[in-house]
Amino acid sequence: MTNESIRAGLLGLGAMGVRHARVLGGLEGIEFVGAADPLGNPADCPRGVPLLPSLDALLELDIQMCVVAIPTEEHEKAGLRLADAGVATLIEKPLAVTWDEGLNLVNAFEAAGVVAATGLVERFNPALMNLKHRLGEGELGEIYQIATSRQGPLPDNVPSVGVVKDLATHDLDLTQWVVESEYQTLSAHTGSRSGRDREDFVAAVGRLDCGVIVNHLVNWMTPQKERRVVVNGERGVLAADLLTADLALYAHGYATMWDELATFRGAREGEIKRYALEKHEPLWMELCAFRDAVLGLPSEIASLSEGLNAIKLTDALLHSANTRTTVEVSGQEPAGECRQ
Repeated sequence: MTNESIRAGLLGLGAMGVRHARVLGGLEGIEFVGAADPLGNPADCPRGVPLLPSLDALLELDIQMCVVAIPTEEHEKAGLRLADAGVATLIEKPLAVTWDEGLNLVNAFEAAGVVAATGLVERFNPALMNLKHRLGEGELGEIYQIATSRQGPLPDNVPSVGVVKDLATHDLDLTQWVVESEYQTLSAHTGSRSGRDREDFVAAVGRLDCGVIVNHLVNWMTPQKERRVVVNGERGVLAADLLTADLALYAHGYATMWDELATFRGAREGEIKRYALEKHEPLWMELCAFRDAVLGLPSEIASLSEGLNAIKLTDALLHSANTRTTVEVSGQEPAGECRQ
């Protein structure tokens, strides 16, 4: 860490913006100089941090870095303004509503030569980071299947997009990330029961280029909150609880009797290991990584291009649900967004 301090701003003080404000207010190497939200509550800003009415007012404070946590339909306009101003920017997921909007953001920041990232915070969950490391070390051997479950009640501040773009974005991205393989096909069914014109739940299946089968269950219609990732392989199962950042290995047991050895095929219960992990808040880790990237230090951030790829995948899910077809993802142009 250098002695240099980055002048940082925050655009948006909604549910996610308030969390960013809390972390930015105590992050080493960051001088949190202002937050902008015309409808924001000054009490949501750390002591001494002013609440401003607009992005223009925030830019007048000569910020070097900005977190964008406003409604998704406003991301493109704000991001283009920040790129033009030369401000390093982290844009919350989803990167944009449409592929074209996301591509405009990618091109603008690349042309400006400015550091930018997408807020795919699950990549910084300690359980997932450790799971990815163990898969890379071959702990499960060949990987067969990945299943994710991201369920809970409808949020108080309902996003302007459906559950696919708001929540399934995480699972689509993290699945590719942990095994370092892209989707080959995707198929999905969606539905709406909340009275909104966007989907409330989705059930999806797919195949990665490496041959792994995946399935995702995502909704806003479940009383209890659940965030789980289960990876099944030839040596057992790694199960991550993303709410508690816990990781466990359920190893395969082995037949020991002669008659069992002659007839048994498949899996049986074996040893269970629960790993003791060092647990830092994922959002804190994400903002630390982005700060380091802005300073030019080694850092692993989710690029805008990766955020754009997530839009492609969510559009493929929505297109599949609308047309009741399986969508070929690899090497294809993005499917147009469809509503269910």
